[in-house]
Amino acid sequence: MEETNRQKKIAGVIQKDLAEILQADARNGLRGVIISVSKVNVTADLGQAKAYLSVFPSDKREGIIKAITENTVAIRHELAQRTKHQLRRMPNLLFYGDDTLDYIENIDASLKGKDTNPIHNPEILEKRKKS
Repeated sequence: MEETNRQKKIAGVIQKDLAEILQADARNGLRGVIISVSKVNVTADLGQAKAYLSVFPSDKREGIIKAITENTVAIRHELAQRTKHQLRRMPNLLFYGDDTLDYIENIDASLKGKDTNPIHNPEILEKRKKS
């Protein structure tokens, strides 16, 4: 089902403000870590928002997502304070790790030949073919 314009607008507001909150926390407590909110999806009843977080370096992703999930109440409160003139009710927040950058890095490494290059050795693509 496609998102309505209202869902998209609310997702955009949440994404922008959530990114500011998380980046400020990262600056204060986590040196050398970059957190970005890559996407926010809001349910049709506007009761839940799923936030997909991209963390660099990626080896710290799981720990940071876990810490953010444990602090969801405080983050939701801060987000509600920032959006109180735009949203009547703050959706429940769910956080997920976004591994898109890892996927891109793997493709890039494969094409550069850091592991087996599928362009030079097409037999490795055998397992990826559709049946």
